Amino acid sequence: MGGPGVGTPPQGYPAYDAGPVTEAFPAFTEPAGPTGGPAMGTVPVHADEAPRWPGPEAAHAPAPAPAPVAPAPGPQPPRQPLPTPPGPAGKQTKGAGPAAKPAKPAKKGRSKLVLLGGGLVTLVCVAYGAGLLLNHSDVPKGTTVLGVDISGSRDEAVNKLEQAFGTRAAAPLQLSVGGKQVELKPDKAGLTLDAQTTVRNAAGSDYNPVTVIGTLFGVERTAEAVMPVDEEKLRVALQELGGSAGTATEATIKFDTGKPVAVPGKAGEGLDVDGSVDRVRKAFGELVGSGKAAPVELPVTTREPTVTQAELDRAMKEFAEPAMSGTVTVKAGAKSLPFGAKSLPKIISMTAVDGRLVEKYDLEALKATYGNTFDGVMITRGTGAKTAVTPQDVAGALGKALIGKTPAERIVVIDTNAG
Repeated sequence: MGGPGVGTPPQGYPAYDAGPVTEAFPAFTEPAGPTGGPAMGTVPVHADEAPRWPGPEAAHAPAPAPAPVAPAPGPQPPRQPLPTPPGPAGKQTKGAGPAAKPAKPAKKGRSKLVLLGGGLVTLVCVAYGAGLLLNHSDVPKGTTVLGVDISGSRDEAVNKLEQAFGTRAAAPLQLSVGGKQVELKPDKAGLTLDAQTTVRNAAGSDYNPVTVIGTLFGVERTAEAVMPVDEEKLRVALQELGGSAGTATEATIKFDTGKPVAVPGKAGEGLDVDGSVDRVRKAFGELVGSGKAAPVELPVTTREPTVTQAELDRAMKEFAEPAMSGTVTVKAGAKSLPFGAKSLPKIISMTAVDGRLVEKYDLEALKATYGNTFDGVMITRGTGAKTAVTPQDVAGALGKALIGKTPAERIVVIDTNAG
């Protein structure tokens, strides 16, 4: 009947004795897995289960790959005991590991110092910021010059200086030469108070914390007054004083009579110019600063005339005689003014400079002479600006006319397009 029975090989396979069914697959004890079951990758086989022969279609099938075998677990590291918390009062519990040292509490004194220091820093920063806000002007708040507050804009500061010291800076210095009292005008001696430069130096923000914070408490910021000295001009003025005050005289030419008169010099006591420069400069600074200056005694020395007879003769021939030889005329635009024997002696003179006689013009007397003659006449300057005729313009033209030898050369026109 039917197909082969259990244990009977299929057709085409050799016959063999399978033996008893119970011995076909002997019992096999699998090693226990991690949970006690069969080992991973094994298939359980029961003794009462008969083997099953593969059909003919499996004859040429590839053999199944062996199932992977999990590696046996390696030895586990020993477990470390958990640390035991310290007992009461920080004592270590018996059998526990070494106890950690308790942190030291912060000192209260140090904390207060840190807070105090932080507060001071904050206060200083706030004060510094407030000081900067107060110092936003051109000249910072509290800036003084010779005791006068000039804080504010630059124009305001210049006005304050001129109002406070303008009269003082123009007042004549009282001097004494060989017991004789003489006066020296600062503007003619090159002595000035430069308000513009003083303000320019004082202007600008001062970021020094001491100065900035000090302004909040009314602390002054002192600026120096700038008083430049034209030393060459001062020496010329002192030489003139020495000629009029001492017993020594310098050779010169006078025009008092309307004609040039040569006056030789002579030896004697005269002003020590080198020793007087610093004294005059100091006296001017005191006069501007306080408004008062006692008469200054200037040193004298024995002097010989520096102008020789030969120089005196040259000055007479080249300037003095031509200057007084006739009338000269100065023109500007459509206006003109003649100068003659009556007006010229008030305007021109000769003075010794380094042993040489040079002509000198009294600009105040010159302006008084021509008055408003040239009013309305404008001169174009090198900058392109147009300004009115000045005494310097008239003096320059007059000097050229005075040495003219012909009538045409003794008429000089001021160039109104000098630019």
